[in-house]
Amino acid sequence: MKRINLFKKDLESKRAVKIIAGIDNFDINRVKSVVIAADKAGASAVDVAANEEIIKMAKETTSLPVFVSSIVPEDLAMAVKAGADAIEIGNFDALYKKGMRMSAMEILDIVKETLDLIGKTNIFVCVTVPGHIDVSSQIALAKELENLNIDLIQTEGAATVDAQSEGARGLLETAQVSIANTIELARNVEIPVMTASGLTTTTVPMAFAAGASAVGVGSCVNKLGSEIEMIAAATAIVESVKGAEKHSEILA
Repeated sequence: MKRINLFKKDLESKRAVKIIAGIDNFDINRVKSVVIAADKAGASAVDVAANEEIIKMAKETTSLPVFVSSIVPEDLAMAVKAGADAIEIGNFDALYKKGMRMSAMEILDIVKETLDLIGKTNIFVCVTVPGHIDVSSQIALAKELENLNIDLIQTEGAATVDAQSEGARGLLETAQVSIANTIELARNVEIPVMTASGLTTTTVPMAFAAGASAVGVGSCVNKLGSEIEMIAAATAIVESVKGAEKHSEILA
């Protein structure tokens, strides 16, 4: 059975969890710790940067599907050849820290160029819809991606938020834009939506309630100081999803 089928199964059940190592994280030892954490936590997939050595390490370290993220079509084509189970045009938050902003048109051009390069490889493709553009433009981009038969779209928004509060309220402030974008996109396209950017154990269940079929979690795992901490955090995320699922069953 193909690895990606594990993710697809959880996606259909609206409980998929992707742990993100980081689009700009090329420290192979830290990435390996994130991969191990995702594996031990029972996540649905792990997401790594477009580096052949890192992709090989991830494939050897876990049986989970390995997503590879980049905004460079040639790097994504390389990732397919290197054995990636899925490619993602996105995870832009790291780029925002460098002052970069991408328009809907730029993203669409990258997607089309990437699809041309990979040809008929039948690879699973995810595209992040940037959270800094207005909602109508996000919806228009999502519809264009749906027409291109993209498998999954990912929301974001934490980079547009400057949380002012502490504790749970601060966590809600950080995640609110990405969750709001999830609501808008899930209402307007049939393509599954993955909520990402600024999520924690507190806000992951809200993403699913907003219509997400999956969540992508990065900084609350990959920024931790040790592998043990990463495993604990990733496990808490996966358990929070299971808890939300049980709660939904009770309400039903």
